[in-house]
Formats: sequence, C-alpha cells, structure tokens
Amino acid sequence: MSSLLTLGVTASTALPPFSLNLLEDAQAMLWYDFMRNAFLAGTAVALAAGFIGYFMLVRQLAFAGDALSHLTFAGALGAVIIDLNPLVGVFGLTSLVAVAIGALGDRARARDEVVGVALAWTLGLGVLFSSIYTATGSAASSAFGVKILFGSILGIPASQAQIAAVMGAGVILVIVLIARPLLFATLDPEVAAARGVPVRLLGVGFVLLLAIAVGEAAQVVGALLIFALLMMPAAIALRLTSRPYVGMALAALLALIITWAGLTLTFYTSYPASFLISALAVVSYLVVVATQRMGRFLAQRRVR
Repeated sequence: MSSLLTLGVTASTALPPFSLNLLEDAQAMLWYDFMRNAFLAGTAVALAAGFIGYFMLVRQLAFAGDALSHLTFAGALGAVIIDLNPLVGVFGLTSLVAVAIGALGDRARARDEVVGVALAWTLGLGVLFSSIYTATGSAASSAFGVKILFGSILGIPASQAQIAAVMGAGVILVIVLIARPLLFATLDPEVAAARGVPVRLLGVGFVLLLAIAVGEAAQVVGALLIFALLMMPAAIALRLTSRPYVGMALAALLALIITWAGLTLTFYTSYPASFLISALAVVSYLVVVATQRMGRFLAQRRVR
C-alpha cells in the first residue's frame, strides 16, 4: 500500500495530474490537510538541518550527528515502554549524550571514542527496547518502531507540524545569533578563547542544538534518514563556496528545495517521502561532485 493510500486517498480518488503550471500544482497539493502539515513540518526541518548541518561539517561532528540520529530510536522506545511521551525519551537521551560530546571540546579522538561508545550502547538498547515493545503482540507496536526509524511526514497531525515549525524556528534563531562567535571558535579556538569567547560553552551549546534539531527531525523524516538532510546540503554548500555565511544560507536553501521536491514527488508517485528526500539529497551531492571533477578534467585538458 502506498503512503497516500494509508492516508485515505484511495485509488478511486481523482488526484490532479502534474502539469507545467506550478502554481496550480501547488494549490492542488495544498488542498489536502496532510500535505499542508507535511510542507509546514518539512520546511522547518529542512531549514534547521541546513543551518545546523553546515556547522556540523565545519566542526567535524558528522559522526556525532549520525550517532544522535540513532539515539532517537532507543530514546523514543524506552520512553514508551515506561509510559512516557516518546519525545521525552528522544530529547532526554540525545541531550544527555550531546552534553558529554560537547564537554570534550576539540579533543577529537576522545570525542569520537565517546560517540562510538554511545552509539554502540544505544544501538544495543534500541534492539532490547524494540524486542520488549514488540513482545506486547500488537501490530501497532511494529508500526510505531517503523515510524521512528523511517518517519511519517505525510501522517503527522497539524499540532505536531506546528510544534516542529516552532522548534525549527527556535533552532534557526539561536544558530543565527551565535553564528559569528561559533565560527570564530571553530576556525581558531585558541585565539577566540584568548579574546574572551566562551569556546567550551559554545561547543556544548552547539551539540545541544544539533541534538534538538535531530530529535525534531526524527519524528518527521525518521531516525535513519535525517542524517541525509544534515549532511548532503551542507556538503554541497562547502564544495560550492568558501564564504561561511553564504554557505550556511546555501545549505538551508538546498535542504528546503530537496524537501519540497521530495514531497511533491511523493504526492504524484506515492513513493515514500523519506526515501525520495534522502535519494534526492544523495543524487544532488553526486551530481555536484561529478560536475566539479569533470570541470577540473576539462581544464587540465585545455592546459595541455
């Protein structure tokens, strides 16, 4: 069954065909409540992921971002098992590990060790919690686990989409406010510390923001696929420009375009939105890499 069929859009429902009139196509998609909710939540997640992802790569925290995305699965299941809201487990566990990672500052080896231990531990916990939760014997148990892993952007209610929008706006606002000192602390931490910049505090605060962004996005696009939105647009931006503020804006714009394109494709094709979004992100990165390498190859040929 397709994602649209599970939302009550049956085969007998006459979905409008895609046309070259983008305004009419947008109006047709946004006529459905679930698409409005998906675009609202997706926009917030994409913009936050773009801004956060840029600094994640610049600060060499890609491994930490991947680990935090996996933590959401164990945190959500653990909270549900003890009758708590899944978001309590998601943000609680990711925030706890984020503080530990950020407290290590620029000690990359020690930081990677902590991330690796936390990842191994929480993956094991995720398997245990999944086993316990599934042992209840209900089909809803398995569906909940799949939702955490792969997301359900087309099935989120309006209230959850609004919460995602508010949280995303908050993350973006904070990262914009601390962007200048955070960039200074990232590029030259010794000089920044000598000039009174709270380098360690900024490091902890940024990883906490990363944890919040991951937790917010996991409930929309899934724990396994949020890393694509964090990683790919930022990686493309770093390849296309060396100007930090332009790179941040470009990463956010690319994440937004990829998310909107993925939602549009899933509306007209009924393929899973999370798959399409992650696939578009990866393909976009590969196209940029291939284009740059081809450009360098042709330039060398002209020199010869």
